[in-house]
Amino acid sequence: MKLKQLTITFLTFCVAAFSGIKAASATSFSVIADGLYNAGGLSFSPDGNLYVTEAGIGGSGACVPPSSGQGDSLCYGTTGAVTKIENGKTERILTGLPSLALPDGTGAAGPRDIKFDTQGKPYILIGYGANPAFRDRNLGYTDLGKIIAPDFKTSSWTSVADLANYELANNPDAGDVGSNPLGFVIDGNNLIAVDAGANDLLSVNTDSSNLQAMVAFPQDILANPVFPPSGTPSNEPAQVPSGGEVVQRPSQFATQPVPSSVTKGPDGAYYISQFTGFPFPEGGAKIYRVGADGKPTVYADGFTQLTDLEFDPEGNLYALQYANQSAWKGDFDGSVIKIATDGTRTTLLSGNGLESPSALTIGADGAVYVTNRGDRPGGGQVLRIENIKSVPEPSSALGILAIAAFGVGCLHKKRATNKPPINGAVALK
Repeated sequence: MKLKQLTITFLTFCVAAFSGIKAASATSFSVIADGLYNAGGLSFSPDGNLYVTEAGIGGSGACVPPSSGQGDSLCYGTTGAVTKIENGKTERILTGLPSLALPDGTGAAGPRDIKFDTQGKPYILIGYGANPAFRDRNLGYTDLGKIIAPDFKTSSWTSVADLANYELANNPDAGDVGSNPLGFVIDGNNLIAVDAGANDLLSVNTDSSNLQAMVAFPQDILANPVFPPSGTPSNEPAQVPSGGEVVQRPSQFATQPVPSSVTKGPDGAYYISQFTGFPFPEGGAKIYRVGADGKPTVYADGFTQLTDLEFDPEGNLYALQYANQSAWKGDFDGSVIKIATDGTRTTLLSGNGLESPSALTIGADGAVYVTNRGDRPGGGQVLRIENIKSVPEPSSALGILAIAAFGVGCLHKKRATNKPPINGAVALK
């Protein structure tokens, strides 16, 4: 992994999806870290240093079938890691964390998010991306699908909550059993997490007590959905017809909600981004608000496969899009979009180097920090986005997201990388 002191300044004209209206934006960003392996969530500690998770590349250990039961198996290794960015230098401060991935290291589940409490104690959420019934049976004891509390000084950790096992035992949405925790937020003595595979919002005390589902999100019914064409590259062949095969597509289709992140708003409510499930409808993703009554309401819509949300101190909400069109179309340009308190939406950055981003956070300096190319083993980056000023767009317009980074029924295309492969269960270095 290496540090790039490269600053890129450009003038972009961001076209908001479905609106046809352009928003001019003068934005600059710098690449402050690269060489990351399936980069995930990032967070500042109270001492001002930035930490980012790496889901790793799985390994040569035992395997589990993917969530759909179709396609390549996901195999286990201990290649997950946490990297610290301090004073322009990067260092992997915790390695050997559990990781699950496809044979080429893509579609990884592993360390997906990191947060610090007010005392500086870290917590890490570990993804999974498969049926939890296979986890212990096939892999033995691992911390996949759990929240853990690490000790960076001793390179050890303890388990706080087993979210995957909760799905196996309770299945709150009464659908197919699956678990893939992706994001969480610390609220006092509670850890509030979303499980993209289970389609729910969970709460657990930091002392490991009172693990419970707060909300199970509903399926969406799509009218005249657009499906990938025959022969589209996919890790799940059941979702895409083979070459020449004629398939009768339904005029209505039920799609999974797939919540991808959660943050707490200035009003005390929780705001949850939606990644959406197959066929990943453009403009079909929402931001949900869950208030004191525990009922989800739609705060904003018109997105496509969101990966993260974050409020700034002024109450503006920043939303991150993984791509600006469905990923099976092959274009992975992403967007950072600001939603003002009056609902006005502004595209701060779209494409121009922003590709398949997975998470964002707001620094004390007012800059937006993003994990870029988060689905690429060895190609992940952390960007610092500055000069975040732009021309407002109509509130109905937003960009688009996609599929591959989360192991939740992902379509995926292989990408070339100039990084050497990491073999098996060898920890990232």
